[in-house]
Amino acid sequence: MVSLTINGEARELDVADEMPLLWALRDVAHLSGTKFGCGMALCGACTVHIDGEPTRSCVTPVSQAEGKSVTTIEAVGDDPVGRRVQDAWLDLGVAQCGYCQGGQIMSATALLRKTPDPDDQQITDAMSGNICRCGTYNRIRQAIRQAAEAGEDKA
Repeated sequence: MVSLTINGEARELDVADEMPLLWALRDVAHLSGTKFGCGMALCGACTVHIDGEPTRSCVTPVSQAEGKSVTTIEAVGDDPVGRRVQDAWLDLGVAQCGYCQGGQIMSATALLRKTPDPDDQQITDAMSGNICRCGTYNRIRQAIRQAAEAGEDKA
């Protein structure tokens, strides 16, 4: 048994300690928003937050998340920064196929929590591990800027 807090809810999952967090979330906790992409932490589709840090769940043993707070795409909008990111994504029609977008949103939200007004290089650095096969990178960058500006309006 592994004890996790997933999206604010304490959960006991009957899984092996070495099971990738991705599969514990998808197959055991039934949270299918986190996607399997490459299985090698190269594409970012499986990005979740562990204690607020963007983490590739496909290569993270569930035991490394034990006792920590895990946030998935299903709950990122409960946070004001995550909500602004999701709103910008929808407003600008960022997604084409949408497969990678959960991971993209998770990485963008983590960036804006740490750096509320990122410059181009900070955006590039934060998003560099997230691959979009549809090539929506310009809209992703624009959405991050829009979400940052929306945060400035609230200050």
